Amino acid sequence: MRSAPPPPPPGGAPAGKEPAPRSVAGRVLSVLDAFAGERRRLTLTDISRRTGMPLATTHRLVGELLSWGALERHRNGRYEIGLHLWAVAAMAPRWLELRDVAMPFLLGLYRKTGRQQVRLAVLDGMETVLVERIGTPDTGGAGEPVGGRRPAHTTGDGLVLLAYAGSTVRERYLVHHAPATGLRRVLAEVEGAGFAVNGRCPGPGGTVSAAAPVRDATGEVVAAVSVVPGTSEAGRSALAPVVMATGRTISRALSRRQNGV
Repeated sequence: MRSAPPPPPPGGAPAGKEPAPRSVAGRVLSVLDAFAGERRRLTLTDISRRTGMPLATTHRLVGELLSWGALERHRNGRYEIGLHLWAVAAMAPRWLELRDVAMPFLLGLYRKTGRQQVRLAVLDGMETVLVERIGTPDTGGAGEPVGGRRPAHTTGDGLVLLAYAGSTVRERYLVHHAPATGLRRVLAEVEGAGFAVNGRCPGPGGTVSAAAPVRDATGEVVAAVSVVPGTSEAGRSALAPVVMATGRTISRALSRRQNGV
């Protein structure tokens, strides 16, 4: 449901200094990008602070985004991503195809593993983006929503994606995450084994999981499938073969779809 424009900000005083120059499109995109963090509902002041734009400018842009349906106003007065924007984004062909192909096999993995949380993720820059999640997380740090982002080295699926991303991407990531102790060694182990089993994720806030790659018709790793089973290392290791088998099955199905078979 689209909302009425927000009330004007009191006094219109800026909450931050606006970088200049920026196009109108750039300002609109920065408002939407403000919602990319862990907080899904923001006040007008929050958005102004995160974008670095004056409160009056933020108020005007938020009003336009509300009218179009890119944002909605929650009953508590905060703003959140709107259903119209979600519907448009959900039609992104690359990820829509991946999700549609993978879904039956994700459901099968969910049943085979006793209804443990199952995830499908892709790499975007230096973060993983959660494309699909089935099941309720039992493990702290594993409960981000679909579309949620995390630093790649803090998840099993992220380790898989980094391990197969190519040397240029890996080195760039390592430069920016030098404090992630042992990351280079872990990525080499993952690439050699063909899967990741962690609790050994470097860095704070990492999830525990068993993860394996998903490849497209060219053989490139485009996603990772994982199971988040809890805290038992033995349990994660036992899941590795079934997770790897699911990754291979999704890969074959994706290849057939892309080749028109």
